[in-house]
Amino acid sequence: MAFSIRMGLPEMEALWNDFATRKQQGKLDKDEEKFFKKLVKALGYLAENPRHNSLVSHEIDDLTRKYGIKIFQSYLENNTPSAGRIFWAYGPDQRDITVLAIEPHPEDQKRGAYQRIKLSSLPSAKSPSGEKRRTNPQ
Repeated sequence: MAFSIRMGLPEMEALWNDFATRKQQGKLDKDEEKFFKKLVKALGYLAENPRHNSLVSHEIDDLTRKYGIKIFQSYLENNTPSAGRIFWAYGPDQRDITVLAIEPHPEDQKRGAYQRIKLSSLPSAKSPSGEKRRTNPQ
């Protein structure tokens, strides 16, 4: 069962649109190209199976408490300094996953490491009547 990947508003949607547009135009530099390739691969795994072994997905209790919805972290990369992490939540609709942030891995040993992470909002969801409603984790 595949999931639809959505981007959080407004930051993640803007980031994705910028990278996708510049990729099509051939305007990504070498580092951006490498990052975008890793991101597309990780999002593919996330859509296929959020518990894919390569992602090492797990709930982040500090962020769940802070935002009031279950927030998960998955690996964008591993074994590199400040390895990138994808922060995401299920929703707003069934079979949706929304990417809320992409950040370097916080230093787990430091108290409050996850407090600095700012998440985007969930995009609008369709209610049973078909109208859209906005879901905001903040």
